[in-house]
Amino acid sequence: MSVSPQKKVKDLPGKAETPDSMSSTFRKIRKTLPFHQSAGIDEERRRENDDRQPLTRSILRRRNSLLVTVQAVFDGALVLFLTIGMSYLKFGSLPREYLGLTITLLVTMGVVYDRMGIYRHHRDIREKAILLLKAWSIAFGILLTFGFLLKISEYYSREFLLVLFVSGYGFQLLAHLVGVNLALRAQTRKGEKSGLIIGSGQLARFMFDKINQNPWLGEKIIGVIKADQEYGEFLTSNIVDESQKKNQPPVLGGVRDVLGLVEEHDIRTIYFAVPLDSSPLIERLYLNLLDKNVDVHWAPNIFAMNLVNYSVKEMSGIPIITLSESPMAGINLVIKGIEDKLLAFIGLIVVSPIMLLAAIAVKLDSKGPVLFAQERTGWDGKNFRIWKFRTMKVHEPEEGFVRQATRDDPRITRVGRILRRTSIDELPQLFNVLNGTMSLVGPRPHAVSHNVTYSERIEAYLARHRIKPGITGLAQVRGYRGETKDLTEMIKRVECDLEYINNWSLWMDIQIMLRTVITLFNEKAY
Repeated sequence: MSVSPQKKVKDLPGKAETPDSMSSTFRKIRKTLPFHQSAGIDEERRRENDDRQPLTRSILRRRNSLLVTVQAVFDGALVLFLTIGMSYLKFGSLPREYLGLTITLLVTMGVVYDRMGIYRHHRDIREKAILLLKAWSIAFGILLTFGFLLKISEYYSREFLLVLFVSGYGFQLLAHLVGVNLALRAQTRKGEKSGLIIGSGQLARFMFDKINQNPWLGEKIIGVIKADQEYGEFLTSNIVDESQKKNQPPVLGGVRDVLGLVEEHDIRTIYFAVPLDSSPLIERLYLNLLDKNVDVHWAPNIFAMNLVNYSVKEMSGIPIITLSESPMAGINLVIKGIEDKLLAFIGLIVVSPIMLLAAIAVKLDSKGPVLFAQERTGWDGKNFRIWKFRTMKVHEPEEGFVRQATRDDPRITRVGRILRRTSIDELPQLFNVLNGTMSLVGPRPHAVSHNVTYSERIEAYLARHRIKPGITGLAQVRGYRGETKDLTEMIKRVECDLEYINNWSLWMDIQIMLRTVITLFNEKAY
């Protein structure tokens, strides 16, 4: 990779300039000038580099690890030989149906294990065992679902599948434990490389702790670098020497000290933990670090913002940092749609007797319609009509405002109080799920007037609409349901909604639905 400027550098002594001599001269001048005086040359070079084409190869790569590759191959081989061995013990051969089962299971394992990060999350033994059990259960559950949908499940022995599930998990867990032990021994013999973090803010401190606590990386961060006063605008913060504070990483100096520290401590890896507007600092220091043969990484400090389903992608060789994006795209949208439609249809069949009794009770208890429809804000800010059993007496709503129900609210009918207490009044929303305006799990939809009020008082409030609203949600199972008596309760609810959007998974939906049953009789429902 060339660092030479593409334009001729004027007023330089010596012979006629070729591209190679220009590169050499530029590098000599850059080294002899003080750090801050090279800014003019760097600015000229930066303008010229704007015309460069992006890299042609993929810029997104996983961290290379021989252990990860070996472990993944070993897991697949283990399940393959286990299935073949069990088939020969039980049937004396490998029937064609069981060969298809084996291939389907291996493909499913590959997809599920990759998405759940089985080989990327190095946790303690207990967490590893739980994560592996979840991934294996999901892979096996998908296999059984295929068999049920294709009406071929009767071709397989239930005893065979049960033994395969239990023994497969046991052998994989044993293999992972052995792999962890061997890897840590190899890492100990290899020794640790010294590293340094440029930046002294919260992100730098977080990285310091995480890297030093992770034996798999084989790195030891010896300290952090904070900005000299004149470069304060580039770094995360101008703070006092944090080595004086308890449990804080040692601050080894300023930007001018980096090259000396690299030589003194044999630094092999450097991390930039600085804000997005720090490109000038990174570029100037990076040019000097190229000569030191160290690994250089940049972790942009974007985490002070409210991020929604954030990620890193690539587009035509350009790295794209996504700050806000709906998780409902591609395969996620398909999975969520199948989950909603299938479970809502089954749910309607199961609760239809309850809904019929509720409808009769509402009609007999007070005058007015059985169902109540109200305008709510849904996915991506689009309004829709939500359906509920009517629980209040017919009345004229206040103009431009929807008043929340309160304890002992005189508007609530006798039957309505029971319906609200048991959440039966929400059951008609299964029709909203079937028509695609709602989901079984998601942020609860608020009245339009409430959105206007709270969006002016709570940061990123409207970001909760980046996913379909739900009949139940993470906030509800954590107790943030019913009347919000103060702004703090609504803030907590929004935080739960954003946490759900950022961490959505099918497993998370299942957990929330199971926990919802426990919270049905929460005292805050009235």
